[in-house]
Amino acid sequence: MTEVAGDAGQAAADTSGQGVVAAFGQTLKTLRVRAGLEREEFGRRIGYSASTVASYEQGRRIPSPRTIERADEVLDAGGLLTVWKEQVERAQYPVFFQGMAALEKEAIELLSYDTLVVKGLLQTEEYMRAVLSMRRPPLIQETTEQRVAARLARQDIFDRQPSPLLSFVMDESVLRRPLGGKDVLRGQLEHLLLVGHKRNVEIQVIPLDCEESAGVDGPFTVVTRDDGKKFAYTEAQGTSTLQTDPQQAALAAARYGIIRSQALTPRESLEFIERLLGEL
Repeated sequence: MTEVAGDAGQAAADTSGQGVVAAFGQTLKTLRVRAGLEREEFGRRIGYSASTVASYEQGRRIPSPRTIERADEVLDAGGLLTVWKEQVERAQYPVFFQGMAALEKEAIELLSYDTLVVKGLLQTEEYMRAVLSMRRPPLIQETTEQRVAARLARQDIFDRQPSPLLSFVMDESVLRRPLGGKDVLRGQLEHLLLVGHKRNVEIQVIPLDCEESAGVDGPFTVVTRDDGKKFAYTEAQGTSTLQTDPQQAALAAARYGIIRSQALTPRESLEFIERLLGEL
């Protein structure tokens, strides 16, 4: 079975997501006013500025699940805010990625092959902003901020316990493309070196002079859920496919194994990235 999110469905779901965020913001404001708290005082209690509270209430920013829990506690809301957690969290992602975002939270293994840009899970905030700013048609500022926050939140997968096994293979061209400028690229390469030394992470590079590649069909991700079931995910031009058929997911995992064997070893890859840094 394959699940595909198209442009029409994406537009409808994105509108629905915006409605969820707006409704949550109105509920938050109603409860804050009922509690007799000004934005500044409420913000101080939950650890944010009054302007950030205003952004939450106006649906321009999406709070984290922890922030929602804290707000519910401070406002003595009795769960009226926490019931929104899953819907609000899901709304921060574009519709074509929502299924994958849910799978990442349950993953015991994630395998990713990339040919165009650094994987979102590995991106620095500066690199994220550079990539998102290049979307055409342009994203509105609020959407950009929401997607940056969502990508940063997803990166807690690196420190989750028990630790999932994370493998990333990317073409050399990904590491040489100076999206956002050389300073952004430098910061991104330094970040890859830091993440690549984590015990549950392997980063590998396929050099441009490699004469064989099992990845000619493009980038993809394979996720193994905690029940052992595998899923294959591909994304292009605002649409995505989440392959749930066991045979197809198994073939994608096997293909990834071949790609990984064609790449430099993790140690060689980190040394390669260090050399690229020295060239900048």
